[in-house]
Amino acid sequence: MPDSYQPDRNSFVTAEQHDLRAPTAFNIGRGTAAGGLRTLAFVALDSLSISLAWWLAVILVERVQWLQSVPSFSLSRFLLPILLITQTMLAAAGLYSERESRRNMTRLFKNITLTQATIVAVAFLYEPGLFISRSVFLLAWILNLLLISTGRWIAESAITTLRRRGAVTRPIFLIGTPRDRLISQIALKLASNQEFKIVGQADLSEASERQRWTQTLHEIADKGVGEVFVCSWQSIEDPMALYWSLKMAGIHLRILPTGLEIPHQAPKIETIGSLLTIQFQPPTLVGGDFWTKRLFDIVVASTILLVGSPIYLFLALLIKLDSPGPIFYKQTRVGLKGRHFKVWKFRTMVINADRLLKELEARNEIKGGVLFKMKDDPRITKVGKFLRRYSLDELPQAINVLIGDMSLVGPRPLPLRDVEGFAPHHHVRHNVMPGITGLWQVSGRSDITDFEDAFRLDMTYIQNWSLASDFKILLRTVQVVFASKGAY
Repeated sequence: MPDSYQPDRNSFVTAEQHDLRAPTAFNIGRGTAAGGLRTLAFVALDSLSISLAWWLAVILVERVQWLQSVPSFSLSRFLLPILLITQTMLAAAGLYSERESRRNMTRLFKNITLTQATIVAVAFLYEPGLFISRSVFLLAWILNLLLISTGRWIAESAITTLRRRGAVTRPIFLIGTPRDRLISQIALKLASNQEFKIVGQADLSEASERQRWTQTLHEIADKGVGEVFVCSWQSIEDPMALYWSLKMAGIHLRILPTGLEIPHQAPKIETIGSLLTIQFQPPTLVGGDFWTKRLFDIVVASTILLVGSPIYLFLALLIKLDSPGPIFYKQTRVGLKGRHFKVWKFRTMVINADRLLKELEARNEIKGGVLFKMKDDPRITKVGKFLRRYSLDELPQAINVLIGDMSLVGPRPLPLRDVEGFAPHHHVRHNVMPGITGLWQVSGRSDITDFEDAFRLDMTYIQNWSLASDFKILLRTVQVVFASKGAY
């Protein structure tokens, strides 16, 4: 096997030697910034409409009540709470979302009516002595309906007019077969009021397009594209790599569903006209989670090495007294992008363990033969059995984490013997940095006897990765280790 293993497939990503979750730049997501500005504009417009509605309601009612010597209502004191209540409820109803949700007048009517009832209840409960004329509430409700809906109608009409003139359009990029791209292009033009401007297209089912994907991604970014539409998901040879490359470039991914397996990380299903799409949004701050993970790895690994040094010395003494041989065992493993590196472990086997492996292959308990696991492996020493039971043999891998070969959480790096038995699709797990523990390890460890089951767990982790999932796996690892479940 060569020093740097590469999959046999012509993957359109992976010439670059980095974790696929690593950001291409540390910035604000392109689609996120545009969406945030649009939301702020509608929030400001609604704030103006709501303030004007209440101001007019108070002025008009007080002119009538002045003749009757009725106490006046101080709007300046209560306007901010009114704005907060009203706009929070508008946001909760999805009226600051995109397209149809934002333009739903029936929902707007219901929400403003509910908001007025809420304000009445709050005023009654928290200000019992407060006098507000019922006429003010009634008139404010009517004016809110009129002014907010009118303001939004004017804003939407202005946006539509500008788009017809080629302004305020959203540049997008299409990926898929020529036939699927043409159908999607026509549908988008008919359904979206010229919201989208198609600035480029690619067919990643072609080898030439896959090989130049990194260059294409830079071109997409240079054109200011905030969203990529995949018109035929089945044409993507390595969909996970596409998903992560766009996510870490801060570009929204929108998929036209085909019934095939797609990433499951918080998708947003949305209809554009009659066209059903599935959208994946990048994080607001691109790369923040990834670099936080790396910083956390370094801090925890350093702490383990410093605080755990007495334990290291004690275990080293036990290993030396138990059997002849070195304290540490350094084995070549396959890591990120197929690179080989030496993984550090406390030695748990006799010194000629690698030579004895060939004699024991027939007793392998893992289906498919990719991994080698044996419950009563005669090569394991007495102290080694104890170390493995509580995963103490893995402690030196804090060194691998510090030098950047591994992370605390990720797919386990496997020996060359195991990787040589991989099917082509198994190599996808090398697209992220390997870890000391992972979803596979906390879901059964050695009790999992079919490598395909272990592989599916690794894929579930990669597709749904987040900082929160890493912390959950670390907590579950502690529970599993203390219970010594599935370890041998």
